[in-house]
Amino acid sequence: MDILSLILIIAGLALFETISSIDNAVINAEVLTKVSDKSRRWFLTYGMLIAVFGLRFLLPLGIVWSANPALSPLDILTSAFNSDPAVLEAIEMSSPVLLAGGGVFLVFLFFHWIFLEEKNLGLPRTEKFFMKRGVWFYTIISIILTVIVWFALQENTMMAFGGVVGSTAFFITHGFKQNAEEKEKELLGAEGTKEMSDWSKILYLEVIDATFSIDGVVGAFAFTMSVPLIIIGSGIGAFIVRHVTISNIKSVKKYRYLKNGAMYSILVLGMVMLADAFGAHIPEYLSPLCTFVILGYFFLKSKREMEQK
Repeated sequence: MDILSLILIIAGLALFETISSIDNAVINAEVLTKVSDKSRRWFLTYGMLIAVFGLRFLLPLGIVWSANPALSPLDILTSAFNSDPAVLEAIEMSSPVLLAGGGVFLVFLFFHWIFLEEKNLGLPRTEKFFMKRGVWFYTIISIILTVIVWFALQENTMMAFGGVVGSTAFFITHGFKQNAEEKEKELLGAEGTKEMSDWSKILYLEVIDATFSIDGVVGAFAFTMSVPLIIIGSGIGAFIVRHVTISNIKSVKKYRYLKNGAMYSILVLGMVMLADAFGAHIPEYLSPLCTFVILGYFFLKSKREMEQK
């Protein structure tokens, strides 16, 4: 992998992690206004260590290791720079399973957003069409999963299993997110402010960060199967999100369609992962390039709307 590809992948990962975590940053900023200065500083410093060196380190490492239990964590961590053909072959052989699971997870995530979630209408006609047909969400994703598993069974039974695991992971994390939304309302209300201690709120934010980080980490495998690069790129993105939480969250919230850009990027990344799982040779630059183009479009759309007001 040449230096230009490395830079492009890391930059794409950092941008994707940043934009896909905007909702997380908003929650963090709003809850942190309800805690003491000491608790806020703790979250923004030690919480950063947990977010980057904990979640964004252990989660991708654990995902790859679960598909390659014969490899040591050190082998996986050095895979990007390891010349041992056995290590490289093991990761390559397991990639269809991981990509199928990740692709299903991301595609389901997108369809849930476009069918069922409230949103600013970045593409009004398209998004209104799907929102009016929200009742079809479970039908559509069931058909998608059935088709993917059917074709995966012709290729690799473990790849089919990976698709089912991706579906399961989506519904588990979706349940946690729904619970988090309810808890956020309690925390931001007067009653929640009185009843919960600062440390309870900080612990809540760490749990929410863990839930939101899953989307970014899974999407990262569309950029690369190299765990070290995922850790670096996602870590940079997590650092940017923490900085935004501190200083510029009000400015970021004015860009109304960044979430739309993140979700359309998730759809593309999910499709790239599924195509790659089924043997299509996807160029390394495609995922970061698509991410930059999609997010750039919705950023400019948001900016034009701000200038017109």
